[in-house]
Amino acid sequence: MPNNCPSTPLTPDNWKEGLLKSISPEELPVQYGGTMTDPDGNPKCLTKINYGGEVPKSMYVRDQVKTQYEHSVQISRGSSHQVEYEILFPGCVLRWQFYSDGADIGFGIFLKTKMGERQKAGEMTEVLPTQRYNAHMVPEDGSLTCSEAGVYVLRFDNTYSFVHTKKISFTVEVLLPDKGMQKYDEELTPI
Repeated sequence: MPNNCPSTPLTPDNWKEGLLKSISPEELPVQYGGTMTDPDGNPKCLTKINYGGEVPKSMYVRDQVKTQYEHSVQISRGSSHQVEYEILFPGCVLRWQFYSDGADIGFGIFLKTKMGERQKAGEMTEVLPTQRYNAHMVPEDGSLTCSEAGVYVLRFDNTYSFVHTKKISFTVEVLLPDKGMQKYDEELTPI
C-alpha cells in the first residue's frame, strides 16, 4: 500500500481528520480541514480547484455521435437472434459492434457442429461465452480471431426478458488473415 493512503477508512464522521493524516494542512483547503486559502482568503480555493458544475445541454453529444449500423433487428421477449458467418480460413478475424435501444442484451459467439441446419446454442461449441451487455448505454464492440474454419454464430440473447422486446443495431465484418502476422504468430507458437 502506498505511504500516502490512509490506514483508517474515511467515514462521514472522521473524513477531515483522515485527510490530515495523509495531506499536510497547508496543502489542504480550509473547507476540507486544512489551512490553505486563496490569496483573497477564500477557504474554497477557487483559483486552485475547479469545482465544475452542470454541463449545458448544448454540450451533450450522445445524440450527435451515432454510428451507422448495417443491420437492425427486433428481438422478442424470451427469444434470441442468430447471425451466421462462414469462416473459410483459420486466423480470420470476426469484428463486431452493436447497440441496443433502451435495455441490455445478451451476446455470445458459437461454432456450429453440424453444417446446413439450424442449431440451438446448447448444441454448438461455445467460443465466446454469452453475457449481458449494457449496450444501451455504451455501444459494445469486439473482435475474435477464429482458430478454425467453420460457421460462427453470433447470438443476441433476449431469453431472460419476460417483458421487453429489444431493438438491436449491429455491424459485423470478417477480416482475412494477414499473411505477415500469420507468419509472425507461427514463429511465436511453441511446438
